[in-house]
Amino acid sequence: MRHLKPLVIVSLITFALVPALTLLAQQRGETFAWAPVPSSHTGWTAPNKPHWKLSELLASHKGKAAWKETVVADPLLHADYIQLAPGTKTKRQFHPDNPVWWVMQAGTVQFNIEGQPPIMATKGFLVQAPYRNIYSMEVIGDAPALFLEVTVTGSPVMYPFDETPAPVPGMEFVKVRVNGKKNYDARNKAFLDFNGMIAAGKNPAGAFVYDDRAFANVIRGNPQTDNPKDKGHFHEVSGEFWFILEGQIEYKIGSLPIFLADQGDIVHAPKGMWHRAHHGGTGTSTRLAMNGYPEMLHNYQPSDELR
Repeated sequence: MRHLKPLVIVSLITFALVPALTLLAQQRGETFAWAPVPSSHTGWTAPNKPHWKLSELLASHKGKAAWKETVVADPLLHADYIQLAPGTKTKRQFHPDNPVWWVMQAGTVQFNIEGQPPIMATKGFLVQAPYRNIYSMEVIGDAPALFLEVTVTGSPVMYPFDETPAPVPGMEFVKVRVNGKKNYDARNKAFLDFNGMIAAGKNPAGAFVYDDRAFANVIRGNPQTDNPKDKGHFHEVSGEFWFILEGQIEYKIGSLPIFLADQGDIVHAPKGMWHRAHHGGTGTSTRLAMNGYPEMLHNYQPSDELR
């Protein structure tokens, strides 16, 4: 053994430790694996960016009665912050194969969704329409309505035959016959009154949108203790973004400095990038986490690296 070079000795020790580490991981309910990550991450491509501050968005559109700003344009999900003027009524429309959902930030919108009583949504309401459910929106009252609208990327808009389609460059609308639609179920409800549930002392945490190709999850908790070694996790097939529903959330994303996001802000982490979201501030906070798959893999650091 004394004739072996140090590098060989280290290699032998490492090889001997692997079975022990694997056994320890299995006892903890973990599995060790090799996960591919970009050697040099390209980061964010506009309009995507790490942190859209609501205060800056409002300032950039000051004086406008209506506006739309794309805040997430990922390969799997798309999100627009939208303000509609008082009295605005949208066309009756639907999405052929994917859900659409909204997070209310200000004003009042009456959502008219096929088969449902009208939903009078104010700040804190989460509303969704599953695929092939015809819906429309109307802004109620004298104030503009501000909300986030999330769709599956590339999901087109269709219209019932008694509605006039909105023009789409490069597209023509033809008459077709369709059938079937997705119904609401125990996981997917027409709406969630987040602020109302909080006021009533109920816990709103859990999945709001649970679809083969879309996921939106309410995560609520109290301030967490920071571990400087904790990089969080990453996803290989989908980016992830968050709407801050309540309080402040602390984020650590890639090599960026740790930052706080406030209620109404949007935060985004591209696929393949380490990120960590903690409940920050001094009180309870809540985020709506959104990505492309309900059972998407989270790649975490091995426990030993966090010590």
